[in-house]
Parts: sequence; structure tokens; C-alpha cells
Amino acid sequence: MKKTLLLAAALASIALLPAGVARASDAAAVLQTYGDIAQAAYSESLTTAQALSSAVDALIASPSDETLAAARKAWLSARRPYQQTEVYRFGNAIVDDWEGRVNAWPLDEGLIDYVDAGYGSENPENAFYTANVIANPKIIAGGREIDATEITPALLSEELQEVGEIEANVATGYHAIEFLLWGQDLNGTGPGAGNRPATDYDTANCTGGNCDRRAAYLRAATDLLLDDLKEMADAWTPGGAARAELADKGEAGGLATIFTGMGSLSYGELAGERMKLGLMLHDPEEEHDCFSDNTHMSHYDNVIGIRNVWFGRYEGFAGKSVEGASLRDLVAAKDAAVADDLTAKLDASLAAFEVLRSRAETVEAYDQMIGEGNEEGNAVVQAAIDALIVQTRAIERAVAVLGLDEIAFEGSDSLDNPSAVFQ
Repeated sequence: MKKTLLLAAALASIALLPAGVARASDAAAVLQTYGDIAQAAYSESLTTAQALSSAVDALIASPSDETLAAARKAWLSARRPYQQTEVYRFGNAIVDDWEGRVNAWPLDEGLIDYVDAGYGSENPENAFYTANVIANPKIIAGGREIDATEITPALLSEELQEVGEIEANVATGYHAIEFLLWGQDLNGTGPGAGNRPATDYDTANCTGGNCDRRAAYLRAATDLLLDDLKEMADAWTPGGAARAELADKGEAGGLATIFTGMGSLSYGELAGERMKLGLMLHDPEEEHDCFSDNTHMSHYDNVIGIRNVWFGRYEGFAGKSVEGASLRDLVAAKDAAVADDLTAKLDASLAAFEVLRSRAETVEAYDQMIGEGNEEGNAVVQAAIDALIVQTRAIERAVAVLGLDEIAFEGSDSLDNPSAVFQ
């Protein structure tokens, strides 16, 4: 979810690196690589989403187990480059302000479609909890009437996204599409993901009701995703809005932006909100890709994304690989030991997430790992969290070595004030 980040007020006005840090040209080259990686990763996010769009078309045209499986596979492929871009959040306002349109979570899925009775029929905090747009062309809730007769991208983005100013009313993005492809995961912390039947899109043999409107919603949500990803891919082209925003910060401000993304994703967002919170609550609703049981890969690719901007390398999924001047080399020029230490901590985190990924692919899904009483699974998740926390401390030392002003990384009550989680 979108959060607010505070940087030292003077940071943005610094035009050059402090004396003795490194040559300005080195910093400029690092920022160039950082922008090039963003351009490649967002471009590949768009390319893989276009493949998803084609698979969605095939599912809608000819619903079957095969076309549904192909659409799900395309969604999983589309997640990979996107999750590696999340390191560009937090420090880049243009990304953080946009992100909620494509990756907001968790979502109250009853806003979109039918749900199991165990979901409940109302939520005192959300009048749209079970609005079920797919089943209801007219919605009256929260003192509002919404005309949903025609399901369009504009309806989703302008009327339904965060309707009632409630963040859990997620109507767009990857997770709305995920829900429409998989359906609810009703297995709790037991085995199994969502199991929506292909006949939910078969107007001749319709299950779940309103198959034509469900197809229209899936098509509209996919079209919106394409538009949003194109916007961000364009923003990172040379001369684009995101590159211009970064350049306006000066070189020290640009480097601080890189570290802000690394530290905030590592600590508050991934270790805290996406992992520790769910582990503390033993709640599968707190896992990131909760319908598809793809959470382990989303977390893994966040870790890869952090490494990408440190090493100045991006290994593309569709031929858009990048390699250039690295933040690691910039830090090493000032203090090789600190650079080596952060590299070692990043490697340790990757190893912990390799263990988590392997367990998810061979033993049990992530939502099972965080289940109450699963000591071995809990320990694997906690080890990954611990590695991220240690990694964040090493990022802070690298910031200090470059003499940058203090940066406030994103926090999480689950790490900073655990008692508040249960209040």
C-alpha cells in the first residue's frame, strides 16, 4: 500500500556530493544506470502484461481449463519484472503516488465479485464490503449510488478504486486480476490456492452468475494495467518525467533516493508489512499474492530488485538486460569494507529467500509456512525477515559512508512496536 516517507528537508537542495565522496561523474553514471534499469524493468512489465492481455482475450473468447491455466501462467510471468521495480518506490514520489493503481493490497474482494459465505455479509468499516459490482449494475452504499451498468476502465479507476476513501476497496491492478483468475483461496493455512472454474467465464454454461460482466471486468482491469504500465515505462525513458524528477534532486538527492528505496522496501515494507505482520497474526489474508499462492516469488523478486540497483545490473525477462556503473562501486571507492559488508548481507538475504522459495515449491505454500503451530515453516519465514533487518542496517552504514543526510526508511509496527499490532 502507498505510504508516506520523510526525507531530511535539505536533501533535495544538495546539488553535488559532499567533498571526498566520489567524483561527480561517478555519481552521474550510477544514476544513469539506475534510470536505465527502471526503464528496462517497467518496459518488460508492460511486455509481459501484453502477453497476459492476449491470454485474457483467449480465455474470454473460449473459456476452458486450458485457457484459464494459460491466463494464470501469463499473470505469474507478468509479476516477475514488476516486483523487481518496487525498489523504485518510496524515494521516487512519481512511482509511489502511482503504485496503488497497479499493486494495492490487501483487497476486499467482495467489492468485485461473489464471495464465500464465510467472508461475511458486511463490514462496519466498509459499506462496499460486498457490493459485488459484477452482479449489480446499480450500487447503493455509503450514501452513494454508482451506475455500474457498463463495466469500463473508467468505472474501475474513477468510481470504484478506493471508493469511500477506503484503501481495501481495490478495484484495479494485479491483485484484482489475480482474484478474477483464481478466485478466493478458501484453504486458510492448509494446502491449495484459489480454484475459480473456467465456467465462470462461459456464458453458455455459466457458473457464479454474470459471466459476461465478469469477462468485462477482467478485460477492463487488464486494459487499465496496460495503460498504467505504459505510463511508468514512458516516465523512465530519457527525458521522461521520472528521470527529470530524479535529476532535479541533484546527485546527492538522487543517491539518497536509491538508498531510500532499498532501505524502505527491505525493512518496513517487505520485512515488516508483507512478512512479519502475517507471521505474527498467522493470517493468510496478510500474504501478498493470496489468491494464487505466488507470494514466495513476489518476495523473492523484491529481494532481486534491491540487488539490481546495488550492483547496477538487471537480468531481463524479454531481452532488456542492463549493466552499468553501480552504487556498490561508488561506496567501495570510499570504504571497501562497508561495500563488501553490504554485498555479503545482500547475499545472505538472497540465500534465505532461496530457502523460502525452495520450500514453497517443494514442501508447502507461503500461507502454510506462516500458519500457527508450523514451527519449521515459521522459522524459514523468520530467518528471511531477520536477514532483511540485518541487510537494512548495512544499507544505513553505506548511506553514512557517502556522507548523505539522514534518511528515514519506511517502518512497520510489526517490527518497531509489535504490541500495537494486537490492539
